[in-house]
Amino acid sequence: MSKIARKPLILPPGVTVQITGQQLSVTGPKGKLEMDFLPVVKVEASDGKVKTSVIDSSDRRQKALWGTTHALIRNIVKGVSEGYQKKLEVVGVGYRVAADKNKINLSLGYSHPIQLPVPAGLEVKVEKMLITISGVDKQLVGQFAATIRDQRPPEPYKGKGIKYSDEVIRRKAGKVVKASGG
Repeated sequence: MSKIARKPLILPPGVTVQITGQQLSVTGPKGKLEMDFLPVVKVEASDGKVKTSVIDSSDRRQKALWGTTHALIRNIVKGVSEGYQKKLEVVGVGYRVAADKNKINLSLGYSHPIQLPVPAGLEVKVEKMLITISGVDKQLVGQFAATIRDQRPPEPYKGKGIKYSDEVIRRKAGKVVKASGG
C-alpha cells in the first residue's frame, strides 16, 4: 500500500473536483487544470476529499503509479488554490532583463539579445534584477524557469549568470600565480 496515497487528500475551500472516465478536472480560485490518469488507478471524489487506490496493491508498478497519481493530484489542487512561484536572480555587470506581456527580453553579454515567449497560463514580473514567474501549473512554472536559467547558468568563479533566488553557488578560487623567486 502506498504510504503517500493511503490518506485521502482534503480539498481546500473553493476547490471542486470532477471525474469523467479517466480524466480529472480541478477548479479553484486561481484557475482550472485537468489531468489524465491510467485505468489501474481509481480516483474517487466525495465530501471534499479525494481518494486514490489501485486494482492490485501487491503489484509494484501499480503501487508506484498510485503514489505518483496522488502526488500529481495534490500538486494540481495546490496550484488552483494557492499557485506556484519561482524567483530567479540575474547577477552580472551589463546584464539586463525586461518583460512584456507575452515575451521576456534578456541581454546576457552575448552579441545578440535573447527573446523568450512566455507560455500561456504564466505571469512574469521583472523588478530590477529579479524575475518572478508565477502560475497554476507546477511543471510549466518550473520548466520555464529552467529555460530562462539555461540561457546563462551561474559560473563558479565570479558568480555571474542567472540563478534561482534560493540557490547557493559554490565559489571556486581563481588561478594562483606562483611568485618567481630570484
